Amino acid sequence: MNKDLTYRFFNALIILVVLAFVIFSCDSGAKEMGPPEYSSEDEVKDTILPTATKERKPELIITYKVDSLTTKTAVDSFKSRFSEEEQNIIFALNRVDRWRLDPGDRLIIPDTLTGNLMDYSPFPNKLEILDSIPKAVLISRRVQAVALYEKGKMINWGPASTGKESTQTPAGLYYGNYKAKRKVSTIDKDWIMPYYFNYMNYEGIGTHIYSLPGYPASHGCVRLREQEAKNIYNWADQWKLNGNKQVVEKNGTPFMVFGEYDYQKPSPWLGMAEDPKGNFLTVSELDTLRAYVDRYFKDDRNFEKTEEMKLSLPSSTEIETIQ
Repeated sequence: MNKDLTYRFFNALIILVVLAFVIFSCDSGAKEMGPPEYSSEDEVKDTILPTATKERKPELIITYKVDSLTTKTAVDSFKSRFSEEEQNIIFALNRVDRWRLDPGDRLIIPDTLTGNLMDYSPFPNKLEILDSIPKAVLISRRVQAVALYEKGKMINWGPASTGKESTQTPAGLYYGNYKAKRKVSTIDKDWIMPYYFNYMNYEGIGTHIYSLPGYPASHGCVRLREQEAKNIYNWADQWKLNGNKQVVEKNGTPFMVFGEYDYQKPSPWLGMAEDPKGNFLTVSELDTLRAYVDRYFKDDRNFEKTEEMKLSLPSSTEIETIQ
């Protein structure tokens, strides 16, 4: 009997030891099968960084050189060296149409050709002084270029040809008035101005498609390539007139004309060979644009009127009328 009890006791003890070993082994295995530990370096790699700490896209640095195409051979060499897309950018930078290229011409040529004209803009991508203006057309006489802005963000730019020295395009703040897909010039009936957008009503000055010669050549209008003229035509807003079409109740898109072209010096874009940023907006030009913006916000016709405001609208003798 005693032997039997002793035998049972040792069996029970062995079972307890085995159970304890199994439990300890399972617990250890659970720890080993748990989530792996990461170093701080691994955690950074798997974490979405806040926007402020993300790496910024490096600034595109572009330099320029002047290429003198003195002979027909040089012109042919130019055409074979660059693709049609690359030539389009080069011609835009030189404010000249492709078909006008002749021996003796000098062209400014960038060292990098990205295929995107926006990369070569003399205007800033963001212009904070225009943040509160829905749309604005900027026309630089100094560098012969136009740019379209929406709430301070540039959406398009391109080359232009403004008035020649004897018929300069007037500087100032103007507003889009009316447009026509086909307009006949008042100076010469043989001159057809496609995609015309008027911003100086009495003077008949506006933007339209016309050949670009590489310098200011118009009688006051702003000559543009087809794509820029169509962009303005389809994008800018016209004025809103009262019932009898004699009073401007709402201005169209502002057209801001600024900068001074030096008719006695070489084209300013050729100077980018020495100073790649030489065509950027100057401090003086920014001051002019700020003054235009101040005037814009002082004109009630730049804002939608409530019914109450419409009832108090002054008579036609007190505000601008159309003649």
